[in-house]
Amino acid sequence: MSRALSVETDALAVAREVLQVEANAILRLRDQLDTAFVQAVQAILHCEGRLVISGVGKSGAIARKLAGTFSSTGTPALFLHPTEAAHGDLGAVTPSDVALLLSYSGESDELITLCPAIKRLQVFVMVMTGRPDSTLGRMAHLVLNVAVEREACPHNLAPTASTTAMLALGDALALAVMVARGFTPNDFALNHPAGTLGRRLLLRAHDVMRTGDALAVVHQDAPLRDALFAITRAGAGAACIVDNNGVMVGLITDGDIRRCLLQNEHALHAPVHQAMTRTPYVLRGNPLAIEVLEKFQSLPVKIGEMPVLDESGRPIGMVTLKDLLRCL
Repeated sequence: MSRALSVETDALAVAREVLQVEANAILRLRDQLDTAFVQAVQAILHCEGRLVISGVGKSGAIARKLAGTFSSTGTPALFLHPTEAAHGDLGAVTPSDVALLLSYSGESDELITLCPAIKRLQVFVMVMTGRPDSTLGRMAHLVLNVAVEREACPHNLAPTASTTAMLALGDALALAVMVARGFTPNDFALNHPAGTLGRRLLLRAHDVMRTGDALAVVHQDAPLRDALFAITRAGAGAACIVDNNGVMVGLITDGDIRRCLLQNEHALHAPVHQAMTRTPYVLRGNPLAIEVLEKFQSLPVKIGEMPVLDESGRPIGMVTLKDLLRCL
């Protein structure tokens, strides 16, 4: 067997073994869940302040991630670095908070120093550890056991299965709390305004429509030439046609104008109402942008613009398919 083939075979074998060991660790956690997990959920639900999560090293990296997960799913949380806490950052913790300390060994010096300090603030302390009888385990008000049979590391040294188990149990805790709160996709979107889901659930027609100089509006008796100039100045693909009261009576697109010119080279002097579409598709109110996109896509004809009208039928904006696709 060539060296290249040997490396490939060995790499795949190691990868499969690592994934199997870590999968087994998570399944073992699932099977040993007990009332301590339920008590942890209740403690977080009843917390009137924030969930303060702390850890050092790889546990610290997981603590940071979990703080983000809790915060984005309805539970205000913060990551507290144990070393920085000992030098003033502990001031961010209040008696109304709940603490979750992460240490697989349960013997992290930094957390052993931090735990009594937090408890002196009358904060309920939970510890996630693989050794419930460790120093931290004995200090805690509540212990979440994340013990694994062995690490995925061939030498049983590098934290692998243990960190996976810690992360998985933290995610399970966050999502159990989320479900108990009745947290909805709309709530999630409020915490993720820049994300795809947030934009789809929050962005509305008024947020994406073109207004002001980007909205082409022309009187119905104006010559077609004026409509062409208005569309060009606005950098748009269509112009709203209005009557003397500013009420929209039709729509004309740059495509309509081109077709008129192909039929009659003198058409630019004709009144715009002769070439406009009298019953265009329009938007009223302020629907979700995703609903507007669905309307565009469900129409029997392909169009690129849709005017937005106020209660009086006056155009206040123009939503374009191009803008919607870019935003969503």
